[in-house]
Amino acid sequence: MTEEAILKGCLQNEPAAQRELYNRYSPKMLSVCYRFAHNREDAEDMLQEGFIKVFSQMHTFGSRGAFEGWIRRIIVHTCINVLKKNKKFNESVDIIHATAVQVREETVPSIVQAKQIVECIRMLPIGYRTVLNLYAIEGYSHREIGEMLDIEESTSRSQYTRAKAMLEDILIRKKIIQKTKQDVEWLAAMKR
Repeated sequence: MTEEAILKGCLQNEPAAQRELYNRYSPKMLSVCYRFAHNREDAEDMLQEGFIKVFSQMHTFGSRGAFEGWIRRIIVHTCINVLKKNKKFNESVDIIHATAVQVREETVPSIVQAKQIVECIRMLPIGYRTVLNLYAIEGYSHREIGEMLDIEESTSRSQYTRAKAMLEDILIRKKIIQKTKQDVEWLAAMKR
């Protein structure tokens, strides 16, 4: 089934088209949800809520830009709304640990799809994890993140910096990366 046929079928509420859309895009979108969620069940709940929005807002797509990108934006916003609704974003970070973190920009790895890295990202406090995902992976600006999360742009920048440093510490502790020159050369700096 072509993307155009799926869109047309979904606009007419055809179950076969809706099923095809879900089967085609849900695996990628589940991985997006998983990065924001506390566990797999939460990620699956976010995914379901996101696809309900996708189907109900299908008429707004209008073929401007990539269809997958449009779905991804809805899923990301759904994840953020779920976190805000459950007040999970407001969980505090242990201030003693946060102030002890030293930023070592040259050794922070780029975010790759490796399962180990994703698991380490999920170990970050929810605020750090959310900002890191939105900025480094989804490509939103700190201004946009501030608007989405109802925080100051400077807070987004600060949480991103601390998230990178904390992630590096986790990666080193788990021996996923080492502080050798070879590893530093292999690992690219975080996006932007």
